[in-house]
Amino acid sequence: MRSDEVKKGIARTPHRALLKAVGVTDEDMGKPFIGIANAWNDIVPGHKHLRDLAEKVRQGIRGAGGVPFEFGVIGICDGVAMGHEGMQYSLPSREIIADSIEVMAEAHRFDGIVMLGTCDKIVPGMLMAALRMNLPCIVLTGGPMLPGRLDGRDITLITSFEGVGSLQAGKITPEELKRIEDACCPGCGSCQGLYTANTMACMTEALGLSLPGCATAHAVSAGKERLAHDSGRRIVELVNADIKPLDIVSRASFENAIRLDMTIGGSTNTVLHLTAIAAEGGVRLGLDDFDRISKETPHLCHMGPGGPYSMKDLDEAGGIPAVLSQIKGLADVPTVGGSSILAIAKAAKVLNREVIRSPDNPVHRTGGISILYGNLAPEGAVVKSGAVTEKMMKFTGKAKVFDSEDDVTKAILGKQIGPGDVVVVRYCGPRGGPGMPEMLGPTSAIAGMGLSESVALITDGRFSGGTRGPCIGHVSPEAVDGGPIGLLRDGDVVEIDIPGKRVDVKLSQAEIEARKKTFVPKRKQLRGYLARYAKNVTSASTGSLIR
Repeated sequence: MRSDEVKKGIARTPHRALLKAVGVTDEDMGKPFIGIANAWNDIVPGHKHLRDLAEKVRQGIRGAGGVPFEFGVIGICDGVAMGHEGMQYSLPSREIIADSIEVMAEAHRFDGIVMLGTCDKIVPGMLMAALRMNLPCIVLTGGPMLPGRLDGRDITLITSFEGVGSLQAGKITPEELKRIEDACCPGCGSCQGLYTANTMACMTEALGLSLPGCATAHAVSAGKERLAHDSGRRIVELVNADIKPLDIVSRASFENAIRLDMTIGGSTNTVLHLTAIAAEGGVRLGLDDFDRISKETPHLCHMGPGGPYSMKDLDEAGGIPAVLSQIKGLADVPTVGGSSILAIAKAAKVLNREVIRSPDNPVHRTGGISILYGNLAPEGAVVKSGAVTEKMMKFTGKAKVFDSEDDVTKAILGKQIGPGDVVVVRYCGPRGGPGMPEMLGPTSAIAGMGLSESVALITDGRFSGGTRGPCIGHVSPEAVDGGPIGLLRDGDVVEIDIPGKRVDVKLSQAEIEARKKTFVPKRKQLRGYLARYAKNVTSASTGSLIR
């Protein structure tokens, strides 16, 4: 066992003495040492219950003959960080998470590790660490929050974001918005729709690194507690059998995950995260892989924010195993649970055909995420096409250009944006932001004011998984690197053709070249971690990796 490096032999007497100080017994010295990377904190709703789940994991590890050692992992709540400078730290936290888990596991020579997290950047960071270290590993995602209930209907966190715009538009009263605020988040768990946190939990299950059913088992369910116990037991079995992540995850696994992503219509952030995770495992994924798989994969689950269904509905319909059963072209790859993906899919049943449709009756004939190119995005851009209405699949409008999220939010809430506008927000990319801040505030305000079918938004930043409408992000190259988005001016005509996979500005090449000659990118004065991040991060088109 790898942990023998810290507990076997005369030279390790001091090491054993330190381990005994934390309660390790002589009998324990002969057992596998299992790390539990726990992202518990009490500011993030998706993490507040993780202490209880960690105890179930510990019980499973002990029962299977292992010794558990729990340590902390940071975690940012994107909802709380949204709309101010704090959001600049969200995507960069992914790299800190991966690095910190590597540091703890390697320094203490754990034989295996259970990674326990829930939210947007936490799970991707954990997966990056898993493939980088290639130690026996299992991921336990913390589970979704139950929907809120108000006046006999389900509501979610996004209801509150969009309620801000509705209030400004005079559609609801301040009292009604307060009622939404009080009811939309009834307890712990990741936000209720198919936003980034829940999408990444689904991707983890599709990659084979969590047990079947884990992604949709709710935070407050007894089923989640049983999965926690079983994950603790199973990690010891993986250590004893020397089964590591790269024995399970391959390029075929990533293609399975992308197929699932397209089928359920997941968050656009998965393009960033799957690309980065794959790179840690030596697998190269590009935007063309997402585009190719999108073309051949129908969108079957009309999930929120674009559709009416929550994660609760998806869980009750059979969860990810049931969705997998409807996907053609899945590769038969192993999982941490011991069964192959195809065996899991074959054993599953679809329990609600409204929530999980058949390939013969799709929501859309192609996948829920589309990759766009054009003279505005020579290296690509991403849109959650599954959350765009048919009316807005093709759109032409005049640009209104902003250099910050604050400015555009003020303009939207100040009713300076109207039908036919294409809102452009730049200097929000990996380097220009820095950190690609999400823009749920502006997009929700547009939706809340009733403009989601008459206004488009384009940015070199990114969007929350809770965004709906024609919102095109990850535009590459970004403005600070001299990308065409930095050349746009108010009044330029922008053409969006999602079925045709294009986003263009109606300017001649000669005009574009003339603007380039006088263009000077705006650069922010940075310090601390963000300065180091901005200096070393790669383009969104390659996953915003640190190199």
